[in-house]
Amino acid sequence: MTDAAAQGAHRARYRRIVSFAAREFAKIWWFELVLPKLGLSSVSERTRAPRMQRFAKRFHVLAVELGGLMIKVGQFMSSRLDVLPPEITKELEGLQDEVPPVPFTGIRAAAEAELGRPLEEAYAWFDETPVAAASLGQAHRARLSAQDAADTGLGEVVVKVQRPGIDEIVAVDLAALRRVARWAMRVRLVADRVDAPGLVEEFAQTSLEEIDYLHEAASAERFRENFADDPRVSAPEIVWERSTRKVLTLSDVTAIKINDKDALRAAGIDPSEVADVFAEVMFDQVFTHSFVHADPHPGNIFVTPVAASGAGSAGRNFRLTFIDFGMMAEVPDNLRAGLRTLLIAVAGRDSRGLVTAAQEIGVLLPSADTAELERALRALFARFGGMGFAELSTVDPREFTAFADEFGDMVRSLPLQLPENMLLLIRAVSLTSGMCSSLNPAFNVWDAAEPYAGRLLRDESGNLMQDMAQQAMETAAVTYRLPKRIDAIITRVDDGDVTFDTSALERRLDRLEGIARRIGSGVLFAAMLVGGALLVATLPPLGITLICVSALPLLHSVFGGRRSR
Repeated sequence: MTDAAAQGAHRARYRRIVSFAAREFAKIWWFELVLPKLGLSSVSERTRAPRMQRFAKRFHVLAVELGGLMIKVGQFMSSRLDVLPPEITKELEGLQDEVPPVPFTGIRAAAEAELGRPLEEAYAWFDETPVAAASLGQAHRARLSAQDAADTGLGEVVVKVQRPGIDEIVAVDLAALRRVARWAMRVRLVADRVDAPGLVEEFAQTSLEEIDYLHEAASAERFRENFADDPRVSAPEIVWERSTRKVLTLSDVTAIKINDKDALRAAGIDPSEVADVFAEVMFDQVFTHSFVHADPHPGNIFVTPVAASGAGSAGRNFRLTFIDFGMMAEVPDNLRAGLRTLLIAVAGRDSRGLVTAAQEIGVLLPSADTAELERALRALFARFGGMGFAELSTVDPREFTAFADEFGDMVRSLPLQLPENMLLLIRAVSLTSGMCSSLNPAFNVWDAAEPYAGRLLRDESGNLMQDMAQQAMETAAVTYRLPKRIDAIITRVDDGDVTFDTSALERRLDRLEGIARRIGSGVLFAAMLVGGALLVATLPPLGITLICVSALPLLHSVFGGRRSR
């Protein structure tokens, strides 16, 4: 494709995204703003759910046709349970990289341009058929040359190659999204609930990191180091000599997909045990290493059979192998402390503690009225607390749906915000919970959390004793200094050295009094004007007099405050 043709395609792509958004905003404006003002709020409310579903389906089609970042946008939207209605998130939660692979000639050209040599020189063998194709790149199996194999100790590898021109496509998509975000902030319905430009920038940062394969390689190395002595977990090794920003070569660790229960059983591996280990490993990433794989879907987790008698295997005959480290979540200390509080509250079915944790994390703003949230959480714990997914499936669907609708509406009405990286953590937890439940329908996330909560409680006990000791020392110091400070204040009062300046307060009171008089004049002007207009037809002299005299309170209302300024 020539440069002119590429620029034309990018302009067309930009216009298609922006025009789609413009049409959807026009519908929102009509149904959510215009109709209520015309007294047709019932029409807007009655049609809202099907309209949201139709929007999500139309966006699904657009994302699949365009590929690029649009599929990532759909996946991003599906996890925004805090700001988007369930009609949208449910429709988009299954959106995957449904795109055809790039012809091998394009992949060859892109890889050779990055590596600076023909593929035949870089690899002993390169499979033209991709193992996987996604919206941002695709993966092929290959074999290292004899020299590289001797240097690295590796033979079979997987090579990830970015789609040709993906940098330009990402730039176009982000430009369109930033424009749409600016439009969104002009719609009060949207602006009151979400910082759209902030969300776009958060999404942009994650996306740009995901198309930088050197960033992914560094994340993979860090993940390997975190679990270097853990027999439960492994990750591929990076072949740095054959890796660049757009080409990533790593050891082939392909094994049994974590959701292939038939293959697991055939290998003598219990899927229920896999679910337990998977949950443990994800909790360890959050609370021990503060570095979390944020995209643990079935295609990114393998179960590798191992000898059960291996050193440190704890009798297990498998380990979990993670791949694709383009989307990782850092957990800073303040966020981890809030998550510890949250986990302890969940394990203890403590509704008030859960609200406190949400405020500590920053999800709930301090101004939020949390009384209704606490009540709803108490009802949630009382009715569904401790249930596994198998038990939840026996609950009357009407009861569950009614509770979910009420709870969801109440949560979305609160002033919520998601701090940095919290969205990725929510995505990781959601995927983990779903995966464990598919492996073991009786899996209970409460049971998985309680051992960590107990350990955290023990850790918190030690920290509590330290905090109490420090506070006791600070209190003793303040108490020691207090008599001297009180004596000094009393001495200054006796000597007449303590004065109070109330001039600023008096000026403010005078200003408020002036404003009140001007408001009264404005009301008097409106009354005289309207009364005079009504009397003109029946009593013309009186009506005209009132209209003329109304100018006096109008002048006072407009100019009465000038002198005080």
